Amino acid sequence: EVQLVESGGGLVQAGGSLRLSCAASGFTFDGYAIGWFRQAPGKEREGVSCIGSSDGRTYYADSVKGRFTISSDNARSTVYLQMNSLTPEDTAVYYCAAVSLCDYYPIPYDFWGQGTQVTVAS
Repeated sequence: EVQLVESGGGLVQAGGSLRLSCAASGFTFDGYAIGWFRQAPGKEREGVSCIGSSDGRTYYADSVKGRFTISSDNARSTVYLQMNSLTPEDTAVYYCAAVSLCDYYPIPYDFWGQGTQVTVAS
């Protein structure tokens, strides 16, 4: 069974940090890129970051560049999203998803996690 399980969300004050984890199982982890998306109430799901499977190349949305860092531990089949200098605008449900090649848009992604809530208080 394919599974992507996010963890690490929570409530944090503005300026604080969180590290999200995405644990994968049931598929060949190193054959897929892993992306992070977020969706705030009333808004569309947006791409946040992605890490490629073969070259480990990373991609970031402009809104998080310099604040978020994506990394991968292939031995643990886990991708992390380190989020620093958080602002209330980062409040959303964060999802990880698997795809052949990184893409900013959610449609090409094959597998999705259930999401983890991140709330940043002002």
